[in-house]
Amino acid sequence: MTDTSIAPRPTLRPAPPKIGMVSLGCPKALVDSERILTRLRAEGYAFAPDYEGADAVIVNTCGFLDSAKAESLEAIGEALRENGRVIVTGCLGAEAGTIEAAHPKVLAITGPQQYEQVMDAVHAAVPPRPDAFVDLIPAPRTEEGAGVRLTPRHYAYLKISEGCNHSCRFCIIPEMRGKLVSRPVNAVLREAERLVASGVKELLVISQDTSAYGVDIKHREAEWNGRTYRTDLHDLCEGLGTLGVWVRLHYVYPYPSVDRIMPLMASGRILPYLDIPFQHASPSVLRAMRRPANQGKTMDRIEAWRAVCPDLIIRSTFIVGFPGETEEDFQFLLDWLEEAQLDRVGCFRYEDVAGAAANDLPGHVPQEVKDDRLARFMAAQQVISTAKLERKVGKRMRVLIDAIDGDGAEGRSAADAPEIDGNVFIDEDFADLSVGDFVEVEVDETGDHDLWARRIAPTG
Repeated sequence: MTDTSIAPRPTLRPAPPKIGMVSLGCPKALVDSERILTRLRAEGYAFAPDYEGADAVIVNTCGFLDSAKAESLEAIGEALRENGRVIVTGCLGAEAGTIEAAHPKVLAITGPQQYEQVMDAVHAAVPPRPDAFVDLIPAPRTEEGAGVRLTPRHYAYLKISEGCNHSCRFCIIPEMRGKLVSRPVNAVLREAERLVASGVKELLVISQDTSAYGVDIKHREAEWNGRTYRTDLHDLCEGLGTLGVWVRLHYVYPYPSVDRIMPLMASGRILPYLDIPFQHASPSVLRAMRRPANQGKTMDRIEAWRAVCPDLIIRSTFIVGFPGETEEDFQFLLDWLEEAQLDRVGCFRYEDVAGAAANDLPGHVPQEVKDDRLARFMAAQQVISTAKLERKVGKRMRVLIDAIDGDGAEGRSAADAPEIDGNVFIDEDFADLSVGDFVEVEVDETGDHDLWARRIAPTG
């Protein structure tokens, strides 16, 4: 007898709900967005690349400067117009009244790092759909780098702490993100190890104050790969230096503890690169800002660092037009800049930030004076930067490739962090290169901020 029974049709898996993400602000906020998306993916949510395909949209906001707040409010408004179902999180979320006044139709508002509240808001707006293929998978430990990344595959931000213990008058970060909370060193090193295993070639260490790492937990010791490490910047760098990738330090304050990592830079264990937010040089302005560290000793420290590590690259940011800044203060800054010979520099006009103590200081500088000082500052730094770049002509360097098109390859040297520093362009002999390759080059031309180079060795 012929078996005429029909096999049962397989059960179709339900289409997962889709969430869109708009991430604004600094790399620290980007890491927060990555952690939210990782948790969502673990619960079976999919991600929409545009507003139209999303069941709801999360907007991770910035609230540090008034201009950043305006950008965040505009982004929220755009998401409401294009999608209509919007959850707000991030630094501006700490000012719920500001958001509600501008956009009363948002579904929920949470502050920075409030991952559980964001998940609750998503569940309320777009409940997860049961899926037997997903529900039994353990949720990842998102703080240890197991999930979604919003950076290119070959580099990643490594956040080592939250919050800040300083009370700078122009800043409201401690009010938004709280006091310093350091991650245990073994947790950070485990995350770094996973990132490298996934193909990351460059780790960018970030926090609000990288030099203060571990102070809050009294530099607690922990085991990683059979060795004991202290939760401090030196031991963290020692551990990261064993992973065989570029390690770049951001948001470093010029404390004496930084002296200990210079030998690691000089030996090539980590990149000879420091991102230090000096903000100013005039002692009176720094006192008015309530900036930490003794600026009077900073130049001596820079010289000592360069003596140990001659290839050290220093980038920084400055503020001109802080309340009470005189022409004498500004000239002091220009003189200091000439003496310091920093490699990469950014500068901003001071602006009030809602809730910042600096708003109430006397002696606010007129806008036209701030504009003039910004132009003079950048002109002075351009002379320094041009001379430093010209000295690189004929030099050989290793470059990490970030992008490739029909015209050539675009990469960065050890002196260049992604998105904020310069690039190295290769417009010949690039057909076999891929994003994430390291390549040896010789510099043959310079521009205002960038270099052009030719290959001298195969990729590695």
